[in-house]
Amino acid sequence: MSAQFYTYSAENPQGNEIKMSDFEGKTVLIVNTATQCGLTPQFDGLEKLHQEYKDKDLVVLGFPCNQFAGQEPLSNDEMEATCKLNHGVTFPLMKKIDVNGGNAHPLYKYLKKALPGTLVNSIKWNFTKFLIGKDGTPIKRYAPTAKPESIEGDIKKALA
Repeated sequence: MSAQFYTYSAENPQGNEIKMSDFEGKTVLIVNTATQCGLTPQFDGLEKLHQEYKDKDLVVLGFPCNQFAGQEPLSNDEMEATCKLNHGVTFPLMKKIDVNGGNAHPLYKYLKKALPGTLVNSIKWNFTKFLIGKDGTPIKRYAPTAKPESIEGDIKKALA
């Protein structure tokens, strides 16, 4: 299952393809995000993790999603600018995607199958997190309410 992660790609807000294979050998934290959610302050913690561990090969990837109470209504460009301005986000953000349903992004279909949720496999809300190991193996899924600092220990283990 490990190599399968590297077969996926996504587009950044400008429409350029970002291949997950570009992150081979790195630990990746994938998060579905929204700029107008009660959990939006997590951007600050995610950016802190990014700054702390990017030189140790951690990659944080934000996947904006508007499927939860319309909390990401901004265009891709506006969303990216808002994240930079309001939260100092420098980690890569992708183009808005669906994480559930028939139009769910293939990467999210894979992640939900690899790391099922509690009771249901669907993503329950914004800021669900997936930690991917250096070999592309999905390690752990975190609830939306799990603050970035609370998963730092798992990130350190994955980076070791």
